[in-house]
Amino acid sequence: MDLSQVKLVITDMDGTLLDSNHEVSPKFFELHSALREHDILFVVASGRPYYSLIDKLAPIKDDLIFIAENGGLAIHKDRVLLSTPIEKSNLQNLVTLINTLEETHPVYCTKEKAYVKSKSAALMGLLSEYYKNYVIIDDESEITEAVYKIALYHEESSERYIYPHVKHLEQHFKVKVSANHWVDLSENLANKGHALALIQQHYTILPSETMAFGDYNNDIEMLNLSYFSYAMGNAHPFVKETARFETKTNNENGVEHILEQLLLAKKTLVT
Repeated sequence: MDLSQVKLVITDMDGTLLDSNHEVSPKFFELHSALREHDILFVVASGRPYYSLIDKLAPIKDDLIFIAENGGLAIHKDRVLLSTPIEKSNLQNLVTLINTLEETHPVYCTKEKAYVKSKSAALMGLLSEYYKNYVIIDDESEITEAVYKIALYHEESSERYIYPHVKHLEQHFKVKVSANHWVDLSENLANKGHALALIQQHYTILPSETMAFGDYNNDIEMLNLSYFSYAMGNAHPFVKETARFETKTNNENGVEHILEQLLLAKKTLVT
């Protein structure tokens, strides 16, 4: 395995780069600085909104390409590279279905804020971490901006209690179990893999020159476009089946562990 050929690194955030306290390790910032000296393009891809990603990585935000909302948005230095919102007619059909689901709490994600039609105590506790720019609404008609993703929250298990009721939508939409409590709905092209493919094409970087890290099903497409694809030690079983390699857990700095190896390979190549 020759890591020295890597030109692009892409990583998920929650369960991957972030630890269980939703923090980025100081070690990552040190490694990123060192990798920049080798002209490695660094991409962050997450189901989180853009403003949340900026909060987490503010010191190096101008040195990163951000793929937000599972691929619905791609932004570099405040310039929008890709925008794939849910079409209005599709949004209305999804809203109609969602409103029939029991114990399902939707979060409608736009570029600048999230709209929440629920006062679930458990969900309210999470919003400050994932969607701090949120507004509570009574009806979806109050949303006037483009919606990039609908994040459906279940207090116990999204995979057991939400996914079976929206699985049929996979014929026309991206339906992703993105974490234990979340199922995400978006347009088919709004996925991390599609966004990564455009970036690879723009910078003339091959999948064989790409390294990717992920832990959940919304990472599958980008892992498939990366030869050096790593599942976290804490990853969903399907992600471990998909990825070519495995690293340590997010709480063991699994991403940084491999980035150290990448940096060593680059230094060896130079010498």
